[in-house]
Amino acid sequence: MRIVVKIGGRALEDVEILNRCATAVAQLAQAGHQVAVVHGGGSSLTRVLGQMGKESSFINGLRVTDSETRDVALMVLAGTMNKKLVAAITSKGQPAMGLSGGDGQTFRARKKHVHDADLGYVGEIVSVDRKWIEAIWGMHCVPVISSIALGFDGEYYNVNADETASACAVGCGAHALIFLTDVPGVRGSDGTVLRWLHLDEIPALEKSATVSGGMLPKLGACKKALSKGVHRVRIFPAMEASALADFYFRSIDHGTEVVA
Repeated sequence: MRIVVKIGGRALEDVEILNRCATAVAQLAQAGHQVAVVHGGGSSLTRVLGQMGKESSFINGLRVTDSETRDVALMVLAGTMNKKLVAAITSKGQPAMGLSGGDGQTFRARKKHVHDADLGYVGEIVSVDRKWIEAIWGMHCVPVISSIALGFDGEYYNVNADETASACAVGCGAHALIFLTDVPGVRGSDGTVLRWLHLDEIPALEKSATVSGGMLPKLGACKKALSKGVHRVRIFPAMEASALADFYFRSIDHGTEVVA
C-alpha cells in the first residue's frame, strides 16, 4: 500500500511527538508499505525569521514570501528540518532519504495567486515526477520531502506543505493521505471534533469561520486529493501517531476522516 504522511507543527519541534511520528512511519515501512513523508516547518521558519528581524505575515493561511524569506525557507525546510526528520526515522531502524521538491525536478511549481494578493515566492504544484520517489522506495527507504518546489522560471518556491502532500499523494497514486497535526481534528460549530467530514460540508464551515487560518489550505488539500483518486484522507493528531499502523484496517477514534 502507498501512504503519504504529512508531518508538521509541533511534531517537528517536540522531541516526544517527533519520536512517535518517526516510530509510526518506520513501522508502516517495515510492514511492507511504501511510505512517503512530506513535512513543513513553519514555526521554525517563523522563529528564524524573527531572529533576523523579519516579521511573518499570512494570507488565508499562506506565508507571504519575499526573496529573502524564500532563501531562509530553503535553509530551514530543505536543510535543518528535513535532516532532523531523516535522523528521527533512521533512529528507529528504518532508512530514510531527504530531498526537496526541487531535487530531480520531482515537484514543479508556478507562482500562486490568492484573491489577487501577491504572495511573492509562494508556489502551487503543477507537476509531479514520481520516478525518484519510486527509486527510493525500491531501495526499501522512506523519502522525506520538504515543501520546496522548482518553478519553470528557475526560481525556488515555498509551497504549503499540506498542498505538497496532496500533490505527492495524487502524483504517486497513493491509497491514503494522512495529515499529522497539532489539533485533534476538524471541529464543528459546537467545538466537538468531527469524526467524519463530507466535502460538501466544508464551504459552510469556511463561511462561518468555524475553520480558518492553516486549516483552510489543509481542507483544500484534502479535497484535491479525494477528487483525484486518493482513496482515504484523514486529519490525525500527531500525539496519537502510534495508532497509524491500524489506520487502513480498522475503525479508530482519533482525528477526522474527510470523505468525498
